[in-house]
Amino acid sequence: MNKIILKKLSQYFRPRLIDAMHGYDRSRFSTDLTSGITVGIIALPLAIAFAIASGAKPEAGIFTAIIAGFIISALGGSKVQIGGPTGAFIVIVYGIIAQYGYANLLICTIMAGVMLLLMGAFQLGSLIKYFPRPLITGFTNGIAVLIALSEIKDFLGLQTKELPAEFFAKIAVLWHALPSFDALTFVIATLSALMIWFYPKRWAQHFPSPIVALILGTLIVTVFSLPVDTIGTRFGGIPQGLPDFTMPDFSIGALRHLIMPAFTIALLGAIESLLSAAVADGMIDDKHDPNQELMAQGIANIVTPFFGGIPATGAIARTATNVRAGASSPISGIVHALTLLLIILIAAPWAQYIPLASLAAILLIVAINMGEWEVLHRLKGYPRSDLVVMGITFLFTVIFGLTVAVQVGLLLSAIFFIRKMTELSDVRLSEEHTPMPDDGEATRARKMAPPGVLIYRLYGALFFGVADKLESVLHQQHTEPEVLILNMSEVISMDASTLHVLESLHEKLLKRGKHLILCGPHTQPYFLMHQAGFFTKLGMGNVSANLEDALTRARDLLAHQG
Repeated sequence: MNKIILKKLSQYFRPRLIDAMHGYDRSRFSTDLTSGITVGIIALPLAIAFAIASGAKPEAGIFTAIIAGFIISALGGSKVQIGGPTGAFIVIVYGIIAQYGYANLLICTIMAGVMLLLMGAFQLGSLIKYFPRPLITGFTNGIAVLIALSEIKDFLGLQTKELPAEFFAKIAVLWHALPSFDALTFVIATLSALMIWFYPKRWAQHFPSPIVALILGTLIVTVFSLPVDTIGTRFGGIPQGLPDFTMPDFSIGALRHLIMPAFTIALLGAIESLLSAAVADGMIDDKHDPNQELMAQGIANIVTPFFGGIPATGAIARTATNVRAGASSPISGIVHALTLLLIILIAAPWAQYIPLASLAAILLIVAINMGEWEVLHRLKGYPRSDLVVMGITFLFTVIFGLTVAVQVGLLLSAIFFIRKMTELSDVRLSEEHTPMPDDGEATRARKMAPPGVLIYRLYGALFFGVADKLESVLHQQHTEPEVLILNMSEVISMDASTLHVLESLHEKLLKRGKHLILCGPHTQPYFLMHQAGFFTKLGMGNVSANLEDALTRARDLLAHQG
């Protein structure tokens, strides 16, 4: 019995780490070790910066990168995915902390982890790829703008209270704080940003630009004792070691308010992690397991909050760096997590000297790089519906937050999709039964529709958006035919709404002693009508394979009436 359970479990839960170990040798381990250390060093300033920008303590970002990074690599469905805190979560996490508090953020993250785990368990990973690209582009660019906006305070050295989560309130606070502009902080932030932006690419693999900018900024502030904000002055430094396991405080009554924020975390985490895995696939010519990846992301987000961590997902930039550094298996991601652990065990006391201006510069560059700005040059070639979805999602992300933006964006995408499918589907009076001049006499006789027979041709996918069109077109005829033939040879699919219209049409004709014939239905419409019992009501004799057979059947029905 246990063997059967384990066999079933292995079908649904099989980390790529297991497959990657086949044929694993010292050479591959050497490259994985190098790439893991490289990514670990790069992840350190990003983890700190993401946590601070999210309204959390800097160690929360590091703990998340260590614990979630280890779990995602060990249990994930991608060979080279690097997990941890990302810039995409900054806006969401900041808003949740501001509205519900840090304790409820932890609960939200656990709930999102459960949702991700269930998505993977129920094989929903492949559905994420059907999210419209304009929707993803809209909220990605909106998040990039909000990240950049949130870093203005530390980039300019403004002295103000914590920034509110709301867009216009944040603008107002920053505007009123402009007189407190600190030139020294601005110079350090600008130099750090320029260092990262113009850093030679040939040096990046051995000396990552964020680390170089962070070290130089820290040295300048420390050596010259510059009076600027640092991690030490604002947060008191970073603890040396991992935190204890702690059960988050929560109340059952608060859970219903956290469902939507948790769903937003889960949805964004799923989208970003699978996009990152897809990017990695293209770089290493591989194919990730989306459902296994979602389950690993879920487990990581369930476990991390018990150690004070924030939401985690696959990080596209760090994953790409991991690949470029030569990673060939999840071992590199595990090494990345262990590298971060080693760093905080050894170098945590020095982190207090890191200037917030340098971290703000790092996040500003992250925001610029994460935005899909090149799409602005191609807007003229986009369909108007895509532009509307992209623009509305962007504006709603910036002004109202990602939760509302995704809901509105999905609704608009669905509306435009239904409209497009409705335009591609049609119901029209057929003229194909009219004989051609070069037809023989016998052929013309077979093709000629006798009086009292009307043929309609149906095109495309017949669904609830087209059902009304079918009903209204059929009602346009002033005189009802004795036999109505519906040519369905070009209908690729249909739904229950269309089936209901056909059933109503058949019943109406039957009450008046008239007949309905279906011609050439394809596989999906055929099986839908068969399983629903419609053919039993209609009679299989009134289902024809082609138009000639349908006309022959119509003549027989007319002859019996006569």
